Amino acid sequence: MFNLHRFPLALRPSLPCGSGRLARLVACAGALVVAGSLGAPAVANPQSEALRRRAFVHAYSLDHDEAVATARRAVDADPEDPGAHRALAAIMWLNLLYQRGSITVDDYLGSMTQPNVKLKSPPPELAATFRTHIEKALQLAERQLRLRPNDANAHYDVGAAVGRMAAWTATVEGKVFGSLTTARRAVDEHERAIALDPARKDAELVLGTYRYVVASLSMIKRWAAYLIGFGGGRERAIQQLEACAAYPSDVQVEAKFALFLIYNRERRYDDALRLMRPLREEFPTNRLLWLESGATALRAGRTSEALALLTTGIIMFERDHRLKSYGEGALWYYKRGATLVAVGDWTRAGSDLRRALNLEARDWVRGRVHCELGKLADVSGDRTSAVREYRQALTLAERDNDPLGKADAERLSARAYKATAPTPYSPLSFFL
Repeated sequence: MFNLHRFPLALRPSLPCGSGRLARLVACAGALVVAGSLGAPAVANPQSEALRRRAFVHAYSLDHDEAVATARRAVDADPEDPGAHRALAAIMWLNLLYQRGSITVDDYLGSMTQPNVKLKSPPPELAATFRTHIEKALQLAERQLRLRPNDANAHYDVGAAVGRMAAWTATVEGKVFGSLTTARRAVDEHERAIALDPARKDAELVLGTYRYVVASLSMIKRWAAYLIGFGGGRERAIQQLEACAAYPSDVQVEAKFALFLIYNRERRYDDALRLMRPLREEFPTNRLLWLESGATALRAGRTSEALALLTTGIIMFERDHRLKSYGEGALWYYKRGATLVAVGDWTRAGSDLRRALNLEARDWVRGRVHCELGKLADVSGDRTSAVREYRQALTLAERDNDPLGKADAERLSARAYKATAPTPYSPLSFFL
C-alpha cells in the first residue's frame, strides 16, 4: 500500500509492467513523496486541513470515492490552500496506480533492465484533474515562498508539489530519468526546510527516500546521480526515515509505509512485520495490508503466520464489494498458493494456483503461478510437465520484466524442485 499506497499500497504502495530497478526505485521514491501532500501550509484553514487529512484516511482505507469527494471539499473550503490542491492531485494519482494493479512490494524488488517504462496513457479526465490541481498547488506554494523566503513551511510546500510532479512523471508517464530534475528541486526545498527548522523530521521523508534510491543504483548511475546533486548512503537514508516514522506529524504513516518497503528490500522482515501490525489496526478495512503482511511473512519463512494472514485477507477480499485493483484476486490466490507449496499442502496449493490462473492478472503474477505449478509437478515426479511450466513462467517473466521470477524459472528449469519436510500448520488457518 505502499500504495505506499499507499503502497500500493496497500502501499503502493507497486509499479506497472516493464519497469526495471531504477524505474522501480525512482517511482517508489515518487510514491513515497505522496506524504508531502499532507504537509501543513504556512497559513492553514482549519476546515480545509481537517478535510484533507480525512481524505487520506479514506484513501488508506481503500474508500476511493470518499477520498476524492472529501479532497474536493477541502479545496472548496479553502481554494488558496496549496495542501488541499496537492492532496486532491495525490489521491487521483493513487487511484490510477490502484486501477492499474500497481499495489505490492513485489513490484519494487528486482534488478534494473531498462531505464524507462512504456505505459498506457491515463484516463484524460483523471490526468487533467491531476495537472490542474498540482499546478495550482505549486503556484500557491511559490507565491508563499516569495512572500516568506525564510519560512520552512513555504519551502516544504514547494518541495511537496514538485515531488508530486516527479512521481507522476516517473510512474504514470514512464519518464524515469526525466523526473530526476524535478525531484532534485523537491530535495533542495526540503533540505532548506530542515535547515530553517531542524525539528522538522517530516521533511526527512523525501530526503531519506531519494538517498536510498541513489544508494541502490549501480556505481555508474550512482555517480551520475551525484553529479545531478543527489546524495546517497543506505544506512543514513534508513535512519532519516526511521526518525520521520517516530515523529508525530501528518506524514508519520507514510514514513512507516516507506520503511516497510525498504525493510523488505533489506530483508529485515521482522522489522517490516512489526511496522505493519499497528497499521492493520489503524486501517482495518484495507485488506491489502493483510496481503503485504502475509507476503512479507512468506519471504521471512514464517509460513504459518503467512498462511493465517493471507487466509484472513482472502476472506476480506471475497466479502468486500468495493472496487478491486486490477489482478488483485489472482495475486491473493497466488500468494496463498505459494505459501501452501512451502508448507507441503500440495492439494490446497494446486487449487489456489489454478484459481489464480482463471482470474485476470498481470503477466508477472501468471509467471510466478506457473513456477509454483512446476514445483508441484516436480514433487509428483512429472519432470516433463514441470519444465513446461517453468518455461511458461520464464516467457511471462520476460514479457513483464520480472527479474526475480525469471531467475527462479531459469534455476528450476535447470534443477528440479526438491521439497523440504512439510511445515506443520493448523488447517484452522483457513478460517482465521
